[in-house]
Amino acid sequence: MPTLLLVDGSSYLFRAFHAMPDLRNAAGEPTGAVYGVLNMLRRLDADYKAEYRACIFDAKGKTFRDDWFPDYKSHRPPMPEDLAVQIAPLHAAVQARGWPLLMVEGVEADDVIGTLARQASAAGMDVVISTGDKDLTQLVDERVRWVNTMSNEVLDPAGVEAKFGVPPERIIDYLALVGDTVDNIPGVDKCGPKTAVKWLNQFGSLDEIVAHADEVGGKVGENLRKHLDFLPLGRKLVTVATDLDLGLGPTDLAPREEDREKLIELFSHLEFKSWLREVQQAGAAPAKGATATPAAPAAVEHPDDPTMHRQGYDTVLDAESLAAWVVKLRTAPIAAFDTETTSLDPMAATLVGLSFAVPGGGAAYVPVAHNYAGAPDQLSIDAVLLALRPWLESDKYKKVGQNLKYDKHVLANYDVRLRGVADDTMLASYVLESDKSHDMDSLAKRHLGLETIPYTAICGKGAKQIGFDQVALEQAAEYAAEDADITLRLQQHFAGQLAAEPKLEALYRDIELPSMEVLFEMERNGVLIDDFLLAQHSEELGRRLVELEAEAHKLAEQPFNLNSPKQLGELLFGKLGLPVVKKTATGQPSTDEEVLQKLAEDYPLPKLLLDYRGLAKLKNTYADKLPLMVNRHTGRVHTSFSQAVAVTGRLASSDPNLQNIPIRSEEGRRIRAAFIAPKGHRLVSADYSQIELRIMAHLSGDKRLLQAFADGEDVHRATAAEIFGLTPLEVDKEQRRYAKVINFGLIYGMSAHGLAKNLGIDRSAAASYIDRYFARYPGVADYMARTRAEVADKGYVETAFGRRLHLPDIYASQAGRRQGAERAAINAPMQGTAADLIKKAMIAVSAWLKKEQLKSKLILQVHDELVLEVPDAELALVREQLPKLMAGVAKLSVPLVAEVGDGANWDEAH
Repeated sequence: MPTLLLVDGSSYLFRAFHAMPDLRNAAGEPTGAVYGVLNMLRRLDADYKAEYRACIFDAKGKTFRDDWFPDYKSHRPPMPEDLAVQIAPLHAAVQARGWPLLMVEGVEADDVIGTLARQASAAGMDVVISTGDKDLTQLVDERVRWVNTMSNEVLDPAGVEAKFGVPPERIIDYLALVGDTVDNIPGVDKCGPKTAVKWLNQFGSLDEIVAHADEVGGKVGENLRKHLDFLPLGRKLVTVATDLDLGLGPTDLAPREEDREKLIELFSHLEFKSWLREVQQAGAAPAKGATATPAAPAAVEHPDDPTMHRQGYDTVLDAESLAAWVVKLRTAPIAAFDTETTSLDPMAATLVGLSFAVPGGGAAYVPVAHNYAGAPDQLSIDAVLLALRPWLESDKYKKVGQNLKYDKHVLANYDVRLRGVADDTMLASYVLESDKSHDMDSLAKRHLGLETIPYTAICGKGAKQIGFDQVALEQAAEYAAEDADITLRLQQHFAGQLAAEPKLEALYRDIELPSMEVLFEMERNGVLIDDFLLAQHSEELGRRLVELEAEAHKLAEQPFNLNSPKQLGELLFGKLGLPVVKKTATGQPSTDEEVLQKLAEDYPLPKLLLDYRGLAKLKNTYADKLPLMVNRHTGRVHTSFSQAVAVTGRLASSDPNLQNIPIRSEEGRRIRAAFIAPKGHRLVSADYSQIELRIMAHLSGDKRLLQAFADGEDVHRATAAEIFGLTPLEVDKEQRRYAKVINFGLIYGMSAHGLAKNLGIDRSAAASYIDRYFARYPGVADYMARTRAEVADKGYVETAFGRRLHLPDIYASQAGRRQGAERAAINAPMQGTAADLIKKAMIAVSAWLKKEQLKSKLILQVHDELVLEVPDAELALVREQLPKLMAGVAKLSVPLVAEVGDGANWDEAH
């Protein structure tokens, strides 16, 4: 049967406008939206051989829905002028390409598509609807497919149900419940997609949900009942019309011949050079005796196409070409920038080349140090940096990159300070979707539908991997310039997403981007270590490990390798017959730390093995390794802080990891003692006091908890008094300890079983303590209930500053994973808010140090703690101002308190 291809031109016009860089012709006229839509039509032409087709746009003026609901789409801002001026040339180009173009006054493009799709389906035709609009999935049936060319997504009836949780015939009911913010159609307050799907699966339809509205409990049930009067109109508004009198039918939409002369005129004016050549070549007379064949598509000439790769990047090998690119960079509104280097260690990396991309001007690679046999002559590093330094170091010129902190370090190795950072696509992705991967390859595939060139494709992998300086220039240029090109596309893509989420954009602009700058400084500063003290400690740890090994052999009554999981498993579960706690993926009994901790409650050997592993880690990871990590140029250790790792917003430290040094053991504190201040300086440590409990009080709004913090009470003592029915003065140390475990345990979602185990009491007593706690702090219980409902509905929770903490396991089929996600949801807003606060503190302290032109410098951030290296002359001032700065970064319902200490080393200061 024939196929009808229906394209939602209005949907693609807006998406192309926001997805692409700001392309313009020589006259300064915007062209990006035109290019994007035409390219999508070309792709559809290639993918679907449709006998009938049409591109449908919204007509100007009101529609019948405006008569039903005056607020319909009323919140939409006026169309941007740069978009409005592209409509006429786009319409002309669509028609010149031979596409029938439809606009019907008084109705929307969706309704025209709906009517034609139903007519074609009824006539036995296959229908493809190309759009990004989810509303049109209500039209999908056995003959109608929904296709999104920007994401390569194709939905049949099963696909619609897999994506939305309901079949196509229930999409209207689904949309009526959740509403449509794009069209300003209100849904049931707090009814997200998950809740709508749950109701529809439970009751079957919107009508049945309305009929049983009194049976729906909770706050969202109240909201449903409040919304009942609007639901019929809401359903009417989201229903696509399928019975319009259009005056034509599907068989009237056969494609026409292309208007070659009109296309040449349009492409010349718009400066779509490759398409212009293509049309001109297709119309040229064939040589004598030859047969005319259609020209192959030319390489795309813009870094603007979200659906296919650009080819033909520039390779800059001479001063003239470099000068031309400097002009491009200085005149561009924004430019993407990337470095190619010899090492992943930013402090040790040297430049191999630099790449750039500008809107409408393509992308380029500037090689400076490719040194394989037969490599062409390249510009020197000095010459390139001399030409680029004014652009690189100016705040006037806006730059975007992917993980720019690394590139800042590489340039700093050459005494170049990168300024003017406008965007970092890795951090933008992290703010928008914290639970996903944020590397460029993943982002390009997820958001642009592009497969990028992997590093291993040009450098190899494993023992055969070569350095980037050994990669052939042709391959290196394509790989490096693509990085800049993709970065620019991603920046444009994320800009639209962030603009639609003001709280997330504020988080990105006010916390994450400034934090990146401060982290760069901290990493650059590094920290001094006492390698003699570490060597001494390593020797002592070695002796203690030998003693523990002998004790283990004695307990086992045989020698064995303590580091061999196989031998350990045979000993514990074979010879000694200890119970198997869990198994590995291969079915063998596990001997991991969790298992040993469980067994250590009842057996001495597992406890000894845990002690052995802890000391071995201290020796191998810190005492032995830290001296080897001292940078030979600075004489310091430089850790790396990763922003885009933890869902909660916490930083991750690596090479070395300074966040996992145990501070409760004497051995761990001795490692910290090896981090020292230089002569004439002190280390100053400042951390927030009981920060997560304070945040719990703020988020829950519990009156007793808020009052305890407002009065400056010992909160653990106050909690003990509440639970045990005493005055604070009557609380003894053991009761305070119980209260402390309860306070912190409940923050992490601890159950009665977990509390009983922690306190060494029976489960009924632990349950009684928890009941008494919630009775005295009902606001905390309400907060936990609200949080569980929120994460089940949205799939995420939020910090006090709007950071979204996504917890996909809340929808897992396994009960254990769902319960784990619920526990994480309770703690995540507190841990995430604490992470936001320490970042804000870090930014404020750094700004103050610069403003006062102090020589003190930030050197570490570990969870809720900041560590500074302070000259003796500035010590009193820093100790006085630091807690004020940290307490003043946010106004919560409880006072923020920071405690400060100083010492000759980190252990003394903390």
